[in-house]
Amino acid sequence: MQHRIVVLGAGYTGAIAAGRLAKRLHREDVAITLVNAEPDFVERVRMHQLAVGQDLAPRPFSEMFAGTGVELKLAKVTAVDVDRRTVAVHGAHGAETLAYDTLVYALGSAWNDQGVPGTAEHAHEIAGRPGALRLRARLAGLDAGQPVVVVGGGLTGVEAAAEIAEARPDLDIALVARGALGDWLSPKGARHLRKVFGRLGITVHEHTAVTGVEADRVTTAVTGVEADRVTTADDKAVPAAVTVWTTGFAVHPIATATTLEVGDTGQIVVDGTMRSVSHPDVYAIGDAALAMGPGDKPLRMSCASGTPAAWQAADAIAARLTGGKLPKVPLRYFNQCISLGRREGLIQYVTADDRSVRAALTGRPAAVYKELVCKGAAWGVANPTLGIPARRRRVVAPEPARPHSTAGTAA
Repeated sequence: MQHRIVVLGAGYTGAIAAGRLAKRLHREDVAITLVNAEPDFVERVRMHQLAVGQDLAPRPFSEMFAGTGVELKLAKVTAVDVDRRTVAVHGAHGAETLAYDTLVYALGSAWNDQGVPGTAEHAHEIAGRPGALRLRARLAGLDAGQPVVVVGGGLTGVEAAAEIAEARPDLDIALVARGALGDWLSPKGARHLRKVFGRLGITVHEHTAVTGVEADRVTTAVTGVEADRVTTADDKAVPAAVTVWTTGFAVHPIATATTLEVGDTGQIVVDGTMRSVSHPDVYAIGDAALAMGPGDKPLRMSCASGTPAAWQAADAIAARLTGGKLPKVPLRYFNQCISLGRREGLIQYVTADDRSVRAALTGRPAAVYKELVCKGAAWGVANPTLGIPARRRRVVAPEPARPHSTAGTAA
């Protein structure tokens, strides 16, 4: 009987894990099912590019996984029962229940409105393709001089503000940051960020907390153009024809509805092999996992930590099923790659636990570096063993399956 592996989510981590497992395990011994709501791979790190009108190359999963043995099921995950080892999904053919022996949970995250009034109703997000496409349409309809406010001074906010300002120099772009601009960067990195923002004409509101996104019409003092507004804790109103919200991510809520052990963020608590500490037949990777990195610090939600975590989980599953050696590669950081439009970039080198060091690469070389990283991440999804030939091993030690409901039946 084949060992059933179900992978939930086909972002960077889920797609890599499914492909790597297919390369590591003998096809006759395992059945690998990858569940995803969309038929194409989404380069999440490029959503700010999509939002300003750039076209991204389509990457259909049907081509990516052709001949690998991975079965793609286009469906939305609606529930997970980790005690019965089943997953409820809903696709084109209605509701269905999938049974598994090993589950890889990679449902990722979405934008986090932080509960700020008016954000869910009036702000735009770029955490996924649908949101980026909605913002794209809205930006395309703006007239010259209209204000765009990006809320959030982290990596996503900085990239979004720079990309919009470069693509639409006729707009009035502002960034609202809770702290100082680039306060996590080295002095060299922060100076370069300020220099680029100044060149692009981006207004920065530092040390400013946003308390609401309102649809009340106000008139900008400079252009006389009507817009909505973002309100702040110091009772100021920042005009915004479009508000882009980038203050962080929230994980998919399904895990918290299960008996899995989760942290305060709703992430699944895992060990060093990405295995759930409460349910050994479940692995969590990417933004869905609460994994500890160097210095006993939780890994941040990012492609930089998600990709090696996917390798770790896939190799650990394969090792446990085939009697091989468990991977013991430490998960660590090397740099933070920031695009500042298409012609500028910033590579901030960091310690293993993600603290900035003095060294930073800036300018055009950094932009090229970041582009290579983005292309490499997409290439790595289609080539999960990094081009190294992988011998498929036979399953010799499958974990005993617990009782479960009938698979493949209508729910």
